[in-house]
Amino acid sequence: MKKSRVIQLLGLILIGVLVGFGYTHRVRTDAGESITAVGSTALQPLVEAAGEQYSSTRTGIFINVQGGGSGTGLSQIQSGAVAIGNSDIFAEEQSGIDASKLRDHRVAVVGIAPIVNKNVGVTNLTQQQLIQIFTGKVTNWREVGGKNLPITLINRAQGSGTRKTFESYALKGHQSADSQEQDSSGLARSIVASTPGAISYVAFSYFDKTVQAVNVDGVRPTKANVRNNRWRIWSYEHLYTGKKPNQLTEQFINYILSTAVQKKLVKQLGYISVHDMQVQRSATGKISPMK
Repeated sequence: MKKSRVIQLLGLILIGVLVGFGYTHRVRTDAGESITAVGSTALQPLVEAAGEQYSSTRTGIFINVQGGGSGTGLSQIQSGAVAIGNSDIFAEEQSGIDASKLRDHRVAVVGIAPIVNKNVGVTNLTQQQLIQIFTGKVTNWREVGGKNLPITLINRAQGSGTRKTFESYALKGHQSADSQEQDSSGLARSIVASTPGAISYVAFSYFDKTVQAVNVDGVRPTKANVRNNRWRIWSYEHLYTGKKPNQLTEQFINYILSTAVQKKLVKQLGYISVHDMQVQRSATGKISPMK
């Protein structure tokens, strides 16, 4: 066998070994290295912004961030296809995921709130009204003190951590009625803004002047109310990795958890630093004071 052929075969064997050890998510090119983070669109703005900052001071490092929802992020990290799985929910909450094989890095807290088209005439709903709206029992805004407009539900897709959090804590475990579904928080917000009578839910980081955020039982969706659990519709933002992430991945996650990012970027983008929470929540939903 020719020497060049032997070298080619050895190269193929080496690639196979690297893939077997889960290195497919770390890419080395002539330009440098990159890692890929996939999943939650609620967490996406933070990881993108932190990735840009991190790369700007480290030549040859690129952080590739994609959406797809928390379910996608968890399944992708479990399969070893990516370096980081972004999720709004605990891995224990997702069917088909073995949380014991993953490592959880909680990098922020996100509040989630119902939003409506600005012309519906409603700024506050009771939790019971919210449940009736999303389960299809109330179909016109005038039934809850608004204008004579049919209600149009805009849901996040199945597998969305934002949807799971909303159904768990806003709807008390009730599943939303069948409706139009969107793959991202940004699209849900855009459709609510342009559709008379529409209602959906997004992370606080997606609030803007095009939609009306709704109070629930007189409690405003604010970061201050999330910190002490007066506003109960919130979740941790998780970066999931394998048990032993590579050095580049670990360094990037440590960067997001650094004081500089937690005190500035996290807050600028509408998230809550994990260090500012007065309570903590377990994977089963149990609330306890921060230790």
